[in-house]
Amino acid sequence: MSPLSAVGLVASREISTRVRTKVFRVTTTLLLVLIVAGILLTKLISGNGSDATVGYTAETAAIAAPLQVSARTIGEDVATTQVASEAEGEAKVKDGSLDALLVRGAGGVSVVVKKDLDSKLGNALNVLAGQVALNQQIGQLGGDPAKVSAALAAAKVEVRPQEEPYSYNGSQLVLGFVAGLLIYMSLMLNGQSVAQGVVEEKTSRVVELLLSTIKPWQLMAGKVLGIGTVGLIQMVLIGGVGIGAALATGALTISVSAAIGALVWLIVWYLLGFFMYSIVFAALGALVSRQEDVGGAVMPALMFVILGYVIGVSVLPADPGNSFVEVLSLIPVFSPTLMPIRLAMGGVPAWEAVLAVLLVLAMIPGLIWLAARIYRNAVMRTGAKVKLRDALRAA
Repeated sequence: MSPLSAVGLVASREISTRVRTKVFRVTTTLLLVLIVAGILLTKLISGNGSDATVGYTAETAAIAAPLQVSARTIGEDVATTQVASEAEGEAKVKDGSLDALLVRGAGGVSVVVKKDLDSKLGNALNVLAGQVALNQQIGQLGGDPAKVSAALAAAKVEVRPQEEPYSYNGSQLVLGFVAGLLIYMSLMLNGQSVAQGVVEEKTSRVVELLLSTIKPWQLMAGKVLGIGTVGLIQMVLIGGVGIGAALATGALTISVSAAIGALVWLIVWYLLGFFMYSIVFAALGALVSRQEDVGGAVMPALMFVILGYVIGVSVLPADPGNSFVEVLSLIPVFSPTLMPIRLAMGGVPAWEAVLAVLLVLAMIPGLIWLAARIYRNAVMRTGAKVKLRDALRAA
């Protein structure tokens, strides 16, 4: 049997066995349901996307548009809707349909609220009240409030950036977070499955039968390839359904091409990350003979996966252009969890994306050689845990 045939035989066995299991079907279905439900819930909670909805009557229509302008000046998004009468507006405030109702005031801005005025909406209304008061003073002095307001709106600070800035929107941040989560879960679940599979075969003595016909590295490579393919099927299915549902419901406001690009990068980094880490997990799994020892054996490598993900979701949402994370995302052990988040968010220079891929590709052959040596020297040894230095030194 040729080496490729041997690897393919082991891989096909892993794929057919795992795809038919109840665990695979239940896990995949549950993840699909959770991601679609999460998208629908997010869309439901976000509503029209505004921070607040304010009603107005025909008598207060003149200040409805200025309210939106005032809100935008302080970074808020206020939606306005006209009601037939003040009584109808108050009823909608009472049942929660409106956050506030603009009503006639003694020369200023007055609103009706159910109990308390939201602080953000209050800031926007205070800006509006100041503008109304200013317009009244300008009118009393014989000026034209409209011309003054236009002049103030046109007055802006001239900004001269030394580097072209990149603006991130909410959809990109969410997409980046979800991409990082999928990569993290796949590496945690499928990566550890490799180590658990090695220990299972080692404990049941199946490995002795297999190694009588094929070489250790072929068994390890086939197991990694098979489990990786099963994980890829899950990744494409979950990612495709998730992005499709988000675009269909309007939860994602990015273009279809950008969404497809994010999915492609997600698949690329899953493959790179999985093969890099699963090779190590297979070697570390060969060091132990009991399933309960697997977690401790793979934890040193798993810490890099956890650390990269935690840093990504903790830092990038608040500071998408963080320099420390940019450097860290180029280091191969952190790239699989950090770079997909950055790529989904956008703004990553092409040379950084290419360099990160090349560095991981350059690292994988060295890991294969090291892992194959450990696997070959430890997989046939049962009983107590094999020390790493002994596995590296063994003939």
